[in-house]
Amino acid sequence: MPVETIKWEHGRVKYIDQTMLPNFFVEHLTDDYLVIAEAIRELQVRGAPAIGIAAAFGVVLGAQKTFCKTLGEWTSLIDHIIDELAQTRPTAVNLFWALNRMKNVLHADHPSIDKAQKALFNEAMQIMNEDKRICREMGNNGAVLIQDGATILTHCNAGALATADYGTALGVIYAAKEQGKTIHVYADETRPLLQGARLTAWELMQNEIDVTLICDNMAASVMRQGKIDAIFVGADRIARNGDTANKIGTYNLAILAKYHSIPMYIVAPLSTVDLEIMSGKDIPIEERAAIEVIAGFGKRTAPENVHVYNPAFDVTPHDLITAIITEREVIYPPYDGKLIKLKKIS
Repeated sequence: MPVETIKWEHGRVKYIDQTMLPNFFVEHLTDDYLVIAEAIRELQVRGAPAIGIAAAFGVVLGAQKTFCKTLGEWTSLIDHIIDELAQTRPTAVNLFWALNRMKNVLHADHPSIDKAQKALFNEAMQIMNEDKRICREMGNNGAVLIQDGATILTHCNAGALATADYGTALGVIYAAKEQGKTIHVYADETRPLLQGARLTAWELMQNEIDVTLICDNMAASVMRQGKIDAIFVGADRIARNGDTANKIGTYNLAILAKYHSIPMYIVAPLSTVDLEIMSGKDIPIEERAAIEVIAGFGKRTAPENVHVYNPAFDVTPHDLITAIITEREVIYPPYDGKLIKLKKIS
């Protein structure tokens, strides 16, 4: 891939500032966990897997710069850092999954602070390396569903910028290309922050994938014209029954896909499955600031003092999802028992 969204470099974390794309390619380098927390909160780092990786590295940075006389006191302070990182985004379960892994390592039996620091670093690196492998496995599993010459619609950004490798939904497209298939992609702009326009279109062009950008409200029209063969999107949390939270606007696409008899595929690692959530109605949905809607990129486009509702995600019911593509296999309905089985062996 032409970019590495996040990486460890000589005791610091380097990450791409995705709020600057596509106009500027900016990378930040930090040794401060508070900077990582702010980067996640402000969407400089975004995408469920990438958020989890960033948070894990944030714990490592905090651990490296926290000094105490006793292991117990040090552990307590690192617990506080983990809790701070957990407050950054509420919907993407990968954040909490990664931080829980770091917490389990933190509370293992370590003979010294130094050994505990090394164990946390090793766990964060493992989380990142696992994501790289998982991206490839999801890509290969999903690519068999794409025919040569197919046209794919995607929403938001679920590619290299959202993971440690070549992505979830876009990873399927990259894998299909590597198999020699010719693919055309329609990318929704993805209001209000334009992750499709700013990130997905840019990323696909970097990888020489034929891409056409459309406004979100054009999706029905291109479907009716017969231009879409399948829809592939990522996920931020999947409930036990298969209900899936993803970027706001995904539910719209699922309804349209059902009407036009177009398969709707979710591509996500099993770490995105939350068995504690029984259905989509229990998934916490992040609401973001009104400014993103009324003046998202500096120019006001709505009246002063207008009321704004700005949920960052919506939930697609499981009965609108054709299949869920994971690193283990492609799962077809009914989802609940299959997700439970795969999750327990993952």
